[in-house]
Amino acid sequence: MTSRFIQKLQIHWDRIGPDSYLRDIPAFNSLEQLEFSRNITFFVGENGTGKSTLLEAAAVAYGFNPEGGTLNYRFSTFDDVSELGSALTLSRGFRRPASSYFFRAESFFNVASKAEDYREFTPKEIFYARYGGKSLHEQSHGESFLSYFLSFEGPGLYLMDEPEAALSPQRQLTLLIQLVKMAEHGSQFLIASHSPILLGIPGAQILSFDGGQVHECAYEETESYEITEMFINHREALLNRLLDE
Repeated sequence: MTSRFIQKLQIHWDRIGPDSYLRDIPAFNSLEQLEFSRNITFFVGENGTGKSTLLEAAAVAYGFNPEGGTLNYRFSTFDDVSELGSALTLSRGFRRPASSYFFRAESFFNVASKAEDYREFTPKEIFYARYGGKSLHEQSHGESFLSYFLSFEGPGLYLMDEPEAALSPQRQLTLLIQLVKMAEHGSQFLIASHSPILLGIPGAQILSFDGGQVHECAYEETESYEITEMFINHREALLNRLLDE
């Protein structure tokens, strides 16, 4: 029996309206279920292929607030949640996560603000100690994200939508190290990402949403790797071709 917190997800298409835009996403056409075989799973693909939509739906189905945060966060600034979350069934493992977190780069500011609201009667010095000694809003976007993420302890469940958006390449390496260490100690990650750095984590499961269906692929087969490799090794020729068009 697997010890992962989410073993697989299943889509019930009979719960989705016949005119829903979800039916127009090519990668979803033949998708009925996904199994997660590793503690770190990446969703990759071009913009608009459905990876973030599925990640958000999985988060909602598990009980997370659609805008992010822990399972205890409950707030809404804009309701744009798809109906996919209510059409998912998640097969859960036998363990309960010690901590949990749904990260969305676009709404992390709101999560940081809500963290301040939840501080209530906790003395500032004690509350902020977990975030490096100061408020998340007093840190840069990348620093605040890492401070928030590194505050979690114990084997947990983490769903992350493009965490690299807030991070420099060096900080992405810091995050990579932390992901690997936490996964080795039982944490599970579902991550939608374009980062050729994060995608390089050894042994991670990579699910591509390109090509009209969701399928596993190797790191070197991801578009993020191919384009980055081409740019670094053939920069002048590539730029000359692109700028001459």
